[in-house]
Amino acid sequence: MKTYYADKSIKYIGSQLSPHWIYKNFQIQGDAIAAFCGECDVKLSEMVDIEDVINNEPIYSKSMLSFISEQFNIGLVEGVLRQRLLITVIKEVLESRGITVERNGDDLLYNGKKLSVSIAAKSTNSVLIHTGLNIESEGAPVDASGLKSELGIADIKEFALEVMKRYSFEIHDIIMATTKVRGV
Repeated sequence: MKTYYADKSIKYIGSQLSPHWIYKNFQIQGDAIAAFCGECDVKLSEMVDIEDVINNEPIYSKSMLSFISEQFNIGLVEGVLRQRLLITVIKEVLESRGITVERNGDDLLYNGKKLSVSIAAKSTNSVLIHTGLNIESEGAPVDASGLKSELGIADIKEFALEVMKRYSFEIHDIIMATTKVRGV
């Protein structure tokens, strides 16, 4: 899986969760994960999570680290498992820095406050994953925590690169594990 960090600020509005967004914007073809920072403002009309739409819960963050992943030749169940793997990798990276967070499904919480948003969705030819981590918690519509404001992560780019490296390794290692066993 290829990784990419965009140094420019990108506002996440939900439309980025679309087939070939990484390829079109960063010329990276195939299974990939990209990260970028910027405001997050997802209106209900762009929401993929029907539960959030029903509950009238748009997403907003003044400053968010977003991960977008597109993975081909897998179904939605495997995509959700890979989404949960990404959340677990983020949790492990934080814990390796002495920061304890709680995972509840695809949510990460710090001191009971929401640190992340995440969704996996099936497109016509791939599974798309968005996971966002608040950088700053101020202005969020829910009780939130932020990587910088509460967790003290100063270098967001370095953090994002470590998460993507570990996630890419895990996906590669899982695929390699399937090639070393004989059928029974």
